[in-house]
Amino acid sequence: MHTRESVLGESDLALIHALQIAPRASWTQLSGVLAVSPDTLARRWEALTAGGYAWSSMLAARRGTEATLYAWVELECVAGAAETTATEVAGDPYTLGVHQVTGDADLILLVNCPDLYALDGYLAGRVRRLPGVLRARTQVVTQLHNRPYRSRIEQLTPGQVQHLTEITGGDRRTRSPARAYPPVTELDQRIVAELAGDARRSAAELARQCGTSESTVRRRLDALGAAGGFHHHCLPAPRFSGRPVWALVTADVPPLDVTESVVSLGRLRQTRVVTSVTGPHNLALAMWLRTVEELHDVTAALVRAAPALRITGTAVSLRTHKIGAQVLGPDGRRTHHIRPATTP
Repeated sequence: MHTRESVLGESDLALIHALQIAPRASWTQLSGVLAVSPDTLARRWEALTAGGYAWSSMLAARRGTEATLYAWVELECVAGAAETTATEVAGDPYTLGVHQVTGDADLILLVNCPDLYALDGYLAGRVRRLPGVLRARTQVVTQLHNRPYRSRIEQLTPGQVQHLTEITGGDRRTRSPARAYPPVTELDQRIVAELAGDARRSAAELARQCGTSESTVRRRLDALGAAGGFHHHCLPAPRFSGRPVWALVTADVPPLDVTESVVSLGRLRQTRVVTSVTGPHNLALAMWLRTVEELHDVTAALVRAAPALRITGTAVSLRTHKIGAQVLGPDGRRTHHIRPATTP
């Protein structure tokens, strides 16, 4: 069963793919790759973002020298309260995913906090006090095995990808061991927070908002990109992307087989986020599917890719309220963004 027939055009997906590779490339640079005039590309991107059909965003990956903490939170709600509760938590800076789902839970949240203390404070002081919430179950992400918000759009040809990478530097990041990461400064956090709604904001505008110089903004963005200090998040609105169905699959893998298994799972086109978690199972995989029926084929593909894996549960989203910092309306289009917290 298809949930929506409307799909973005090939030229739209090509533009989104190009921006995933080179988020801040100039329209002139992109024009040379896409064979479309800079003015036309700028107008088309403006139409896509203004209409809520696509967005480009940046989110902090670290605070100071430490990676931020992720957790999956399942909420059971009072009858009839799931949508109201989803709207409430979608407005919180700590939620990076809010999905109204099938199964034992009514809502599944992806929460991002500075540390365990902040997570406890958010859940105890905010989520569990909401009048629509009956129970909350939390699984802390102990390891994030791939880059969140990574899209599997493959619209450009290999030649176009190579050309774009050569002229812009693309998304080539040199990853150092965590202990070698330079600290993310308060200024860095402010810059990335300003880019949560629009990753293409100019250096001049960022400099004015953050009270610094354009050269400093460019230098800090280059340093953050090289050190993996942010996650770039450029996506089409899922309902219009050809993959409108979000699903979460939970699974068990023997500890000695986890490393080999997650490498194989990460290669599958549908898997967007692969996480090791605490709780009754040790893996949680989020994905976007073409249809609800595809979930059967995908779970079979997961087991074929990782024979040691045992599926323990599945949940399908009836409605997605938030992805990253972006809030989605009932029609599936982006309505606005929530500025992430810049300090613990």
